Amino acid sequence: MIPASFDYTAPTTLADALAALAQGGDDAKILAGGQSLLPVLKLRMAAPGLLIDLGKIDELRGVRREGDTIVVGAMTTHHDVIADPLVREHLSLLAKTTEQVADAQVRYRGTLGGALAHADPAGDLGAVTVALDAQMRIAGPNGTRSVPAAQFFTDYFTTALAENEILTGIAFDSFAGWGAHYEKFHTVSQAWSTVAVAAAVLVAGGTVTAARVALTNMGPTPIRARAVEAALVDGPASDDAVRAAAQAATEGTAPVDDATAPAAYRSHLARVLTGRAVLAAAG
Repeated sequence: MIPASFDYTAPTTLADALAALAQGGDDAKILAGGQSLLPVLKLRMAAPGLLIDLGKIDELRGVRREGDTIVVGAMTTHHDVIADPLVREHLSLLAKTTEQVADAQVRYRGTLGGALAHADPAGDLGAVTVALDAQMRIAGPNGTRSVPAAQFFTDYFTTALAENEILTGIAFDSFAGWGAHYEKFHTVSQAWSTVAVAAAVLVAGGTVTAARVALTNMGPTPIRARAVEAALVDGPASDDAVRAAAQAATEGTAPVDDATAPAAYRSHLARVLTGRAVLAAAG
């Protein structure tokens, strides 16, 4: 199908983008990489009167270090996230997860911020931000604010972003030296996750000293598997111990029945994939 007609603007500064968003009001929509929005427009599931393209705003792109914090600009493409040396050294979980997002064509166009703001519960990158306690940096007419990832995702396709705000960057603590893995189950290659698990583990002398685990598509938002983390810490990084801890993966989850999989099967997958992800992360 062909999208409904709309006005288009491509500001070159964040200030101009915020001004355009304020002027457009409820009828305005932000365009990041377009990999989620454009199909929705073509299906006429959305018909904004104004499209604000962030692609020309250089300040929203790239990866930089601020002391002990790694900040990824919201308009950084998936391809550039994967290739960035700071990400690969300090945020290997983000790099490994992004490698599994869709296909190469999508990764060259899609952006980290666009994927997170879209907030699809089957999207892969939300679980990484929740597992690593990322801070979502947001700009609006009243200035800037920072929201923890666990509070950023509020429901299906819904975030803490107000209609007049823009996600500008995602700030992470360094996880250099941690093992990381993203275990994803999907029925068709390069498709959305039926269930997936993001795991980062710190192991010393065969003992798990710290763990971060989050689940994809086990509820309306990414879910931190804190019961699994508690069961792992101070225990051996052995097959039996990890798989026993993984049995707690479904605590606090709310999987749904749909055409892809029933809720009971998703719960089974969550436990199995958590064990696999943690074992792979622990090496």
